[in-house]
Amino acid sequence: MVSANESKMRVVLPGGSGQVGAILARHFQAQGHDVVVLARNTSPAPWRVVAWDGKTAGDWTAELDGADLVINLTGRNVNCRYTAENRRAIKESRVRSTRLIGETIAKLARPPKIWMNMSTATIYRHAFDRPMDEATGEIGGNEPDAPKQWAFSIDVATSWEEALFSSATPATRKIALRAAMVMSPDRGGVFDTLLTLVRFGLGGASGSGRQFMSWIHDRDFVRSIDYLIAREELDGAINIAAPNPVPNADFMALLRQAWGTRIGLPATEWMLAVGAIFLRTETELILKSRRVIPGRLSESGFGFDFPEWGGAAKDLIERWRARSAGGV
Repeated sequence: MVSANESKMRVVLPGGSGQVGAILARHFQAQGHDVVVLARNTSPAPWRVVAWDGKTAGDWTAELDGADLVINLTGRNVNCRYTAENRRAIKESRVRSTRLIGETIAKLARPPKIWMNMSTATIYRHAFDRPMDEATGEIGGNEPDAPKQWAFSIDVATSWEEALFSSATPATRKIALRAAMVMSPDRGGVFDTLLTLVRFGLGGASGSGRQFMSWIHDRDFVRSIDYLIAREELDGAINIAAPNPVPNADFMALLRQAWGTRIGLPATEWMLAVGAIFLRTETELILKSRRVIPGRLSESGFGFDFPEWGGAAKDLIERWRARSAGGV
């Protein structure tokens, strides 16, 4: 059995140069594992960085031979306008890199023991009425109360997972990580962005404020990855999210409370639509109701250190302040 805590592993992170990749690389390196990031930009980092383009085979394929764990994080940032060109790049970057990794693993003499591939909690429908777990959750795309352009995200997510599970890699356990927003105090991350709104008095409800926000604390995120490594019976699609998603209005209120302010100007849907144009992004990232819960993790016995958003927000703010004071 591979264990993230008991034996040294070789961990390969294709596309691991972003925020989530840095969280994972720091975590595995702190545990004493050999960490390799595959990235287009090979700038210096505390771990080894090997060049790859996510499209073609190259010298990087040797890094997968004999590896214990591969976590593919490759994908163009979705925080952009969904133009035809951007839609093509978002989908192709995920599907093509996943197929390439599968084709590479299939040819290896010593294939990786585990291949985790990022997916997204956005794969489920726009949901107010009930939580979405892996067993009973409904894949989105046909909701009568959701804008038609939101179906693009579902197409990306389902195509992404199909590329993973259709790969012929019988010696490698495969997991699709249906991850919610990973909250960490890192600069430029989603938590940093939300906290910036609060700090400037703009952290009120978005739209109706009824839409649910699914999230996971960064420490529970890496703990859940360690847990999946050790539990050989777990494969397939797994939700990586805290067990208690909350409506946007409550989410922002708890964040303001943790920061120590009551003021938070709300943003109506038309304000968000106008702002999205200027920021070159899409309102789906804010307005879709993601009510996702970690059914398989919870049922198998995983315990969250931060199951509630209020406690998670307090911890994240403390760490954010500590990093800011230290200039990190």
